Amino acid sequence: MGLLAVLTPAILATVTASDMVNLMLPAIGAEFGASEAELAWVVTGFLLMFSVGIPLYGRVSDRVSLRRLFAFALLAYAAGSLVCAISPNLAVLVTGRIVTGVGAAAIPVLSVIAVTTLLPPERRGAGIGVVSAGAGVGTAAGPALGGGIGEALGWHALFWITLVVSLVLLFPALRVLPDETPQGSGRLDLPGGALLGLGAGLALFGMTRAQVAGFTDPMSWSSLVVAIAALVLFGVRTVRIDQPFVPPSLFANPVYRTGVLVAFLVMAVNLGGLVFVPLLLVEVNGLAPGRGALVMIPAGVVTALLSPWIGRLAGRFGTRVPVLYGLGVMGLFSLFLSSFTGGSSVIFAGAGILGLSIGFMLVMTTIIGAAASELPPERIGAGLGILQGAQFLGAGAGPAVFGVLVSARKQSGSDAVNPLYSGHSGSAYSDVFLAMAVVVALTLVVASRMRPTAGSGAGPKAGEAPVPAPARETNNAP
Repeated sequence: MGLLAVLTPAILATVTASDMVNLMLPAIGAEFGASEAELAWVVTGFLLMFSVGIPLYGRVSDRVSLRRLFAFALLAYAAGSLVCAISPNLAVLVTGRIVTGVGAAAIPVLSVIAVTTLLPPERRGAGIGVVSAGAGVGTAAGPALGGGIGEALGWHALFWITLVVSLVLLFPALRVLPDETPQGSGRLDLPGGALLGLGAGLALFGMTRAQVAGFTDPMSWSSLVVAIAALVLFGVRTVRIDQPFVPPSLFANPVYRTGVLVAFLVMAVNLGGLVFVPLLLVEVNGLAPGRGALVMIPAGVVTALLSPWIGRLAGRFGTRVPVLYGLGVMGLFSLFLSSFTGGSSVIFAGAGILGLSIGFMLVMTTIIGAAASELPPERIGAGLGILQGAQFLGAGAGPAVFGVLVSARKQSGSDAVNPLYSGHSGSAYSDVFLAMAVVVALTLVVASRMRPTAGSGAGPKAGEAPVPAPARETNNAP
C-alpha cells in the first residue's frame, strides 16, 4: 500500500500538469503579449520532453535504481515548476515547462515498472489498474482543475502547487523505492536512443502543430518527414549493431508487438474523446470552457474507483478477452457520442466519455499487465518504455488527425454521416466520433490476434501458489 500511495499521486500530478494550463493560455498570452503560435510552446515544450523521455527512462531503468531515477524526476519536476511560477516572460515559462517535462516523463513509466517488479503477481493487476487510473484521472481532470484554480488564484498558482506536491512526494519515494542498481552488461546505445527520441519528439511536434495549422503547414509536414527519417535510421541501426537501444527480441513476442499497436490506437481514440467532447459542449451547447471541462470529472472519478477491480479482472481472464471487451465498450460509446450528443443536454456527452474512459482503462490495464508477464525481467524497463511511448504518441496523433477531420467537415457544411444524429451545428463532431468508432473496429481486428505465449500469464493460475515477484536483475543484458 505504501508503494501505491506514493506512485498514484505522483502520476496523477504529472499527467495533470500536461493539460492544466490549456484553459489559462489566453490569460498568459494577455500578460506576456504573446501570439497563439508562441503560446502553443507552453504545451508543446512539455509534451516534446514527455514523449522523448518515456522510452529513454524505460531503457535506463534497466541500469539505474528506481529510487535514484524517481528522485531525479521529482527534483527536475520541482525545478521546472519553480521556474514556471516565477517566470517574468514567455521564454522563461517555456523553458520551465521543458524542464518540468524532463521530470514528468519518468513518472508514468517508472511507476508501472515499480508495480510490475515489486508487487507479487496476485496484486500486480490491481496495482497497474490503480496507477493507470491516476493517469486517466489526471488526463480528464487537468483542464478543469487548471481552469478553476487558475481563475481563482491566477496561473502562477498552478506551478506553486505542483512544486509543493513534487517536494512532498520526494521523501516518501526515497523510503518505499529500492536502491538496488541493476548491472547491465555492455554499453548503452546512446546514438540509437537519440534517434528514437528525435523521431518521437518531432512526430509529436508535427502532429501537435497540425492541430493548429493543418498538415499542409510547412512546420507540420517537415517535422513529420524528419521524424520518419530519424525512425528509419533508428530501425536500420537496431538491426545492424549487436547491442541496440531497443532489442529486436522485444517484438518477437506477438502479444507485446500487438499490444504496442493497440496502445497507440486506443490512446488516439481516448484523447480524441477527451479533447472533442469539451469542444462540442462549448460550441454546440454554449458552455464556457471551464464548465465544458467539468463534464470530464465524473469519468475520472468512476474509472479511479473501478481501477482495482479492472486490474483484477485483467489478471483473472488473461489478455485477449478483457482487451476485446474493452474495445467493444469503446466502440459502442464512440457510436453513442456520434448519435446522441446533438441535443441541449450535456448528460449524453458525460455518459459517452464515461463509457469511453472505462473501456480504455480496461484495454490499457490489461495490455500493460500482459507486457509485464510476457517480457523477461531484464527487458521490462525497455519494453514498458516503448509501450508507453507509443501510448503517448497516440495521444498526440489522435487530436491532430481528428482535428483535421473536424475542420474539413465544418468547411463542407454538410449533414452528419450518422443517420441517428439529429443535431445540426454539431455534425462535424458527430462525424469525428463516428471515425473514432471505425478506428476502434479496426483495432478490434488487430487485437483479436493477441494470444499469450506458452508459459506466460499475468498471475498464478487457479490452484497454484503465488510465485515471488521478479527481482530487479543484477546482471542484465542490455
